[in-house]
Amino acid sequence: MKKVTILALHLGYDGIAKSVVHLANALSSKYEVEIVCSYKLYDKPSFPVDPKVDIKYLIETRLPVLLQDYNTMLKQKKFLKLNRRLREEYITKNKTKKLFKDTYAGISIYNERAKTMKDFIKSCDSDIIISSKDVFHKWLSRYGSKKSLKIGWEHEHYHGNMKYARKFIKFTKNLDYLVVVSKSLRDFYSSKLKKYKCECVYIPNALDKVLKTGSKLTSKKCICTSNLVYEKGHFDLLKIFKRVNEDYPDWKLDIIGDGALKSKLKEYVKDREIANVKFYGFRDREFIIESLRSSSIYLMTSYTESFGITLIEAMNEGLPCIAFDSAEGAREIIDDGYNGYLIKDRNLEEYALKVEELIVNEKLRKKLGANAKKSASKYDIKYVSTMWLDLLKKAM
Repeated sequence: MKKVTILALHLGYDGIAKSVVHLANALSSKYEVEIVCSYKLYDKPSFPVDPKVDIKYLIETRLPVLLQDYNTMLKQKKFLKLNRRLREEYITKNKTKKLFKDTYAGISIYNERAKTMKDFIKSCDSDIIISSKDVFHKWLSRYGSKKSLKIGWEHEHYHGNMKYARKFIKFTKNLDYLVVVSKSLRDFYSSKLKKYKCECVYIPNALDKVLKTGSKLTSKKCICTSNLVYEKGHFDLLKIFKRVNEDYPDWKLDIIGDGALKSKLKEYVKDREIANVKFYGFRDREFIIESLRSSSIYLMTSYTESFGITLIEAMNEGLPCIAFDSAEGAREIIDDGYNGYLIKDRNLEEYALKVEELIVNEKLRKKLGANAKKSASKYDIKYVSTMWLDLLKKAM
């Protein structure tokens, strides 16, 4: 049996980790599969992993969620945002000693992550190696065995940044395939990769199961499930819901997810006296499914989103979804006016009006919800895993 190694940053609660687990589970029926992670965020994976799949952590020490967010900003060279966050979390609270300790820990783990992953790639002799992160593509392209089939699996969008796109293309020049999760990324990278041997292929992320039943859409509840980080736009979400709640005070908002902004978002709700908002933190898959099923509208306020797996999960439960069109992945999933709404120019007022339209018009809410459920069926893991299996069979 041929061996597949999937390189991942962690198996915490986010869309990439969820997709890694879905793929590993799907491939485990045909291949020997292992997931190799840089570090731990939680004691166990956030999503159910097939017992046949082996999991390895290159850094056994658990990385605090806060430091993960700092590491992302360090990598992206967002130093102004990083400095603002440091002031907010430490300096204004007179935690200077903790600031130096955590910053040192974050930089140390960031450096250790690079060394341990590079060393692993150099020694990996698996038949197939799949990288799930851009910097891992770079290292796999540079250090991966010539005998291995090397695949970059890209979940991020270049967001119109051509400097990043050109750098990213160089990362993939020695890979055999680049798998992208959106058609727009396939169309963009296909022409750019012609001068290299790397072929660009579109395979969307998947649902582990398409459900026959879903929400009745009768509860007075909106829901959002995502990491609590700046890119997800939760402060805009709270501004929108404050307006909605003032007009419809019996409606509620549930926010499920963890992250560095959790305490700050809670403070924001308290300071502005926004009623009926509840933060649940990290919860398991069963809790999330039940929460979606007992909700009526799904709200996404991400600034960017390459795919938006939380959208198809909400649609799988029959929820109409609303998102800003700045989230590129949402544009491929939400058909405006059919299964939800896409709001242009991050217009908070327009967003709130669409939420209220679905609140007052139950018939419309159920119509869009039924269409959302139909849309979700395109992302069945049975269909998507076949795309992966066909690619690996062809490539090997």
